[in-house]
Amino acid sequence: MFPGGWPGAGLLVLRLAAAIPLIISGGVAVRDSPQSVPHAIHFATIGVGILLLAGLWTPIAGALQAIIEVWIFLSRGDSTSLNLLLAALGVSLVMLGPGAWSADARLFGRKRIDIRGR
Repeated sequence: MFPGGWPGAGLLVLRLAAAIPLIISGGVAVRDSPQSVPHAIHFATIGVGILLLAGLWTPIAGALQAIIEVWIFLSRGDSTSLNLLLAALGVSLVMLGPGAWSADARLFGRKRIDIRGR
């Protein structure tokens, strides 16, 4: 579904709330971690954030966000509930979709088919 109007604006805000913390935390982690640490998970976090920001492949990106955030929560002893909140946002985007203001809506949105009888 690709709702417009106020529901579409709400989904845009939900996508922004999910994507911006991912991009910021991934960028800070890449910048601050030593060179010997593999950066794959941080780059994946940034990539998922960019996909959510654009609204591209939103169900897949939301599921990846949920998986990454639950993994971070379980793997670190000092994790806060912010990781669980971001995981819940990802699951919400999987269930609700990206909304009308997204790349998904432009690529896979409603199509109008004109059927003319003879």
